[in-house]
Amino acid sequence: MKIVDARGHRCPTPTLRLARALRQAAPGDRIELIADDPMARIDVPHFVGQAGHVLDAVLEDGPALRFQVTRSDAAPTG
Repeated sequence: MKIVDARGHRCPTPTLRLARALRQAAPGDRIELIADDPMARIDVPHFVGQAGHVLDAVLEDGPALRFQVTRSDAAPTG
C-alpha cells in the first residue's frame, strides 16, 4: 500500500495529492492518505465517491485521519 502523507497541508492539497496517487496507481492498488486538515473528513470521502474509487476505511490516528482507498477498475486514469 502506498502512503501519501499530507499532514500540515490544508484543503484542497490532501485531496489533490490523493487524486495524483490514484491516477498513477493500477486498478486494485490501495493508497493510504494521512491528513490532519479537518475538512479532509468531508472532502476525501466525497472525492473518492465522485471519482468511482472505494473508501475502505477511515482511521483516527491522534490528530490525523488515515483514509484507505482502493483504485477502482472503472475510474478514469486521466
